[in-house]
Amino acid sequence: VRLAPGAAPVVGWDAREAAAENPRNTIASVKRLMGRGVRDAAGDIAGLSYRVVEGPGDTARVALPDGSTVSPQEVSAHILAHLKRQAERALGVPIGKAVVTVPAYFDDAQRQATRDAGRLAGLDVVRIVNEPTAAALAYGLGLRGADRAAAGERLVVIYDLGGGTFDVSILRLTPGESGPDAFQVLATSGDTRLGGDDIDRLVMDTLCPDKAGLSPGDLRALRTAAEEAKIALSATERTKVSLKLSTGLIEREITLGELEAMITPLVERSIDCCKRSMRDARRQLAGAPLDAVVLVGGSTRIPLVRRMVAQHFGLEPYTALDPDKVVALGAAVQGSILAGARGDAVLLDVIPLSLGIETVGGAVAKIIMRNSPVPARAGEMFSTSVDNQTGIELAVYQGEREMAADCRLLARFKLSGLPPMPAGIPQLRVTFDVDASGVLNVSAVEQRSGKRASLQVIPNHGLTRAEVERIEAESFAHARQDMARHRIVDLIANARLDLHWIKPRADALAARIEPDALTRLRTAAETLEAFVKKAEADWASVNPDEFHRAKEALDRASMPVHEASILESLRRDSAKS
Repeated sequence: VRLAPGAAPVVGWDAREAAAENPRNTIASVKRLMGRGVRDAAGDIAGLSYRVVEGPGDTARVALPDGSTVSPQEVSAHILAHLKRQAERALGVPIGKAVVTVPAYFDDAQRQATRDAGRLAGLDVVRIVNEPTAAALAYGLGLRGADRAAAGERLVVIYDLGGGTFDVSILRLTPGESGPDAFQVLATSGDTRLGGDDIDRLVMDTLCPDKAGLSPGDLRALRTAAEEAKIALSATERTKVSLKLSTGLIEREITLGELEAMITPLVERSIDCCKRSMRDARRQLAGAPLDAVVLVGGSTRIPLVRRMVAQHFGLEPYTALDPDKVVALGAAVQGSILAGARGDAVLLDVIPLSLGIETVGGAVAKIIMRNSPVPARAGEMFSTSVDNQTGIELAVYQGEREMAADCRLLARFKLSGLPPMPAGIPQLRVTFDVDASGVLNVSAVEQRSGKRASLQVIPNHGLTRAEVERIEAESFAHARQDMARHRIVDLIANARLDLHWIKPRADALAARIEPDALTRLRTAAETLEAFVKKAEADWASVNPDEFHRAKEALDRASMPVHEASILESLRRDSAKS
């Protein structure tokens, strides 16, 4: 998109052709800035010809030459509005609703930013569909007649290497005998900072290792030349680049072998995502062989990509569908389904990362697990740990680790106006609701008072590639340690609540309890208190099994207190009557 003061936005090829002459106000590859902050996008900003600055709430914004700034959502809105006008001219009818596709690994912030872009373009985004799922929809409905009937249930990998992102999804395609076809996503993985843009940057570095002194126009021209060389090498063994920059003339021949050597690490990163996705889907696959690997995205035209994908999965990739158009075709089919024009398919997508809330001690209680089908709804009961709380702050997290410090904070909100109650008495039900577009809504209700609070999670920015890798890899590497820590944190919270109730009741009812039983109770309480103090000082020094046994010992020793309490209550009731 080219944005100039006093002029209408120029979109598409017209903007691209004149990008070198208008480098500061021609904005490309904005998808990686959607729903992200400047610090998150730092690795992508260096190769851009336009300036990216920090906006409100650490959001990334594009700085234009006239001193104004524009958000990635506004840039995307210009593109969507341009498409809307084209479609309206072609069809002769107004268009108000749209299905928009996003990378499967887009988080809540990036999905919200996408929905905002649609709204700015005058569109009601009725569904956000993951790009691999849309591709599978186009692939599955493309099996017609005898081919479709003979195919039966199929297990399909969608390998999607686009310009800015990479996704892989494992799907089960089940043709309906009397009802609609089912497209069920079994698992998904990906990298929101892996794509054709990264390949272009490697080619740029080969053409011009030292970029000091290059003007924004030089950078834009260099990027265009790098992309053209990459495309040429998908069809030929070598290509020659001749490019005049302000610092001098670049004349360089690049061979297919050079390109493959430089991009091998990037393709290997995509294969690692494929391995993770297959591991996540192994239960549903139950040892069944894959039927097809569908390639999506222009970068899958590179011969090395096709060879490495074929070698990894042991299948020759399916390439009959245009990789540049297959996602759009699937989105069109989904739009047709939502409009009621056809009812021959049902999409069952999944959540890429687990969602939960922080509990006492900094642990995370997972409410919806990753790879759960969407739409998804789940809830858990919680209570307070301090007497007379009149407000409860809830922190919503995304990630696979057991402790909040190791996960991604999505949002905080507060349930206020609760009547003062002793710790453990309030009954707080927290519900997570993820809609069909993968957008999270959280609600909480205290069931005794009826107080409610809710929000739609809209964090400022999304996950970096490093954070996604850390979330997934560390969840495996630290699983045993994390579970132990989570268990001890829960034991501390429960033990403190038990001691808070049992000790005062034991003192009040001491005259009604056998001396030996009272001694056992106080010994058990002292032992449990010692575990609590030791765990709070250094959780790793405590054996969780011994801690659990100490809590069970107090539970058993407190039975006489409960019995005496019941007898005392009966005595008071009898006296009243």
